Amino acid sequence: MKVLYVRKSTIEQNTDRQKVNVKDFDYLIEDSISGSVPFFERPGGIKIMKLINDGVIKELNVWSIDRMGRNLKDILLTIEYFNSKQVPVRFINQAILTLNQDGTENSIGKLIISILASVAEMERTQIRERQMQGIELAKARKIYKGRANGTKEDILTFLSKPKNKKAVELLKKGYKNIEVSRIVGIHPNTVTKVKHKMQLDIEK
Repeated sequence: MKVLYVRKSTIEQNTDRQKVNVKDFDYLIEDSISGSVPFFERPGGIKIMKLINDGVIKELNVWSIDRMGRNLKDILLTIEYFNSKQVPVRFINQAILTLNQDGTENSIGKLIISILASVAEMERTQIRERQMQGIELAKARKIYKGRANGTKEDILTFLSKPKNKKAVELLKKGYKNIEVSRIVGIHPNTVTKVKHKMQLDIEK
């Protein structure tokens, strides 16, 4: 079975670019989760692990290295695990296959993956730094004030936000707060607030 793995960081992001020639694959697995979350701790990663253990997955296809993740160590450990199970990983955009036809490790591919994974990790760090710098500049200019004290958001509006709506769905399915936080990409405190608002909505 040839599996296509697709990842986006937020619910709002579009994954069409990653699904080019999707009909060429036997199975599609999608994740909406931060690339900083270890691969096999993601819902999609857990499904892939099961397919590997069942011996049905013959090749994993990912559009690009940063879609597998943005943590160099985790990417390399994940690929190492796939290699140990003789399941090649193909990065479509970079035209890299982790295993040679005889089942040996593609050493040139490993080198390129290490470099590009480092770039992906650095990009994530830079994005976070730019976000913090932007907030600090906005605060200095007195533009960024956060939510005004005393303002309130009605329950329906709060629970209807895309990420919060997804959190509600997962909580109803029995996911734990920390799991919901990682999958949806929101702070654990927000998940707690969502759960509280859900209860208030039921009691109305």
